[in-house]
Amino acid sequence: MRAIKPGQVAVFMCLLALILLLAVGTTALAVDRLPLGDFRGIVLCVAAALLIYLYAFLVYRCFLLALPLREGEVVEHSRHELAANVNILFYLLLFNSLIRTHFIPVPLQRLIYLALGARLGANTYSAGALLDPPLTRIGSNTIIGHDAVIFAHVIEGARLELKAVTIGNTVTIGAKAVVMAGVQIGDNAIVSTGAVVTKDTRIGAGEVWGGVPARRLKPAPGQT
Repeated sequence: MRAIKPGQVAVFMCLLALILLLAVGTTALAVDRLPLGDFRGIVLCVAAALLIYLYAFLVYRCFLLALPLREGEVVEHSRHELAANVNILFYLLLFNSLIRTHFIPVPLQRLIYLALGARLGANTYSAGALLDPPLTRIGSNTIIGHDAVIFAHVIEGARLELKAVTIGNTVTIGAKAVVMAGVQIGDNAIVSTGAVVTKDTRIGAGEVWGGVPARRLKPAPGQT
């Protein structure tokens, strides 16, 4: 795995300091003035924690507007690497605790993924983990099963590459399935429980795939 450069860490720390400053400042200027009674300390701590994440979403999205994640191999010492590694730091230190927990209800998880840049169609929900929301595109009426994982990055030694994952409408991804970078899944397809869909796989509309590595188990209706 390629080491994250000190300069990239410094950029993230500056953004984190901005997030903390905004959260603490808002708590002190707005929430602290409210008549909170005996639970004042608890309410202030909870408000500060919520504000940290709300400002983190805002600062993160602003960062991606300035330095968007681009598909392709990440060249060392490039702006692309800066964007990719600061993105990794955001997830390791802030967002991982949100997307890898079973305590947040699935409908609220949808809002979190949308806030992080995922493209999710209507009535699409994930009970698993979308590790790269800005590079995850899912259509409508699709369900990601419990503990499934979808990621859009490739780490092979020192090599780092980003490839978007595209999933169609009315797709079912089974529990504990893994969908790797660059995968494209057509409408009405099914990925079975525990399947591992390797990078750059193309799953056609209506097909059923399963196994490790995943292979086609059943063609689309009307096909042989």
